[in-house]
Amino acid sequence: MVRALALGVGLALLWLGLSGHYTPLILGFGLFSVVFIVLIVMRMGILDKEGMPLELGLRFVLYWVWLGGEIVKSNLHISRVILSPKMPINPQIVHFKSTQKSDLGQVIFGNSITLTPGTTTIEIGDGSVLVHALTDQTADLKAGAAMDERVTGLEKMTGAA
Repeated sequence: MVRALALGVGLALLWLGLSGHYTPLILGFGLFSVVFIVLIVMRMGILDKEGMPLELGLRFVLYWVWLGGEIVKSNLHISRVILSPKMPINPQIVHFKSTQKSDLGQVIFGNSITLTPGTTTIEIGDGSVLVHALTDQTADLKAGAAMDERVTGLEKMTGAA
C-alpha cells in the first residue's frame, strides 16, 4: 500500500507540474488519471520492490544529482567535439565491467550509461556491459568503473546484492 501511495503522489506531482492548469474540471481529470493508473499497476502486479525501489530513498536522489553532473560534463564534451573543425570522433565498442547482481542494478547501470551523451548501451550480461562510445574520452574505462561502483552501492542498499 505504501508503494501505491508513493506512486500516486509521484504521478500527481508530475501531472500538476506538467499540466499548468488548475481548474476544478482539469484537476478532477488528473485525479481520475492518477487513480486509474495506480489501479492498473496494482492489478498488473508490478508495484513491487524492483518496480518501485523505495528502499533507495535519499541515496537514489544523490545518485541522480551525480548522474546529472556527469550528463552535463558529457554534453559539454560532445558539443565541443561536434563544433570542432577537426571533429575528433573515434567511434568504438568497449566492454565496461559490471558488478551488479540484480536485474534492477544492471538496468540502472545500463540506462545511466545510455543517458550520458556519447555512449549507448548495446548489451548487458555476463558481468559486462557492451557500449558504443563516440570518442576516446567517452570510452574511458575509469569513468565506467566509477559509475559501476556507484550503482553497485545503490544495489546493496536495497538488499538485492
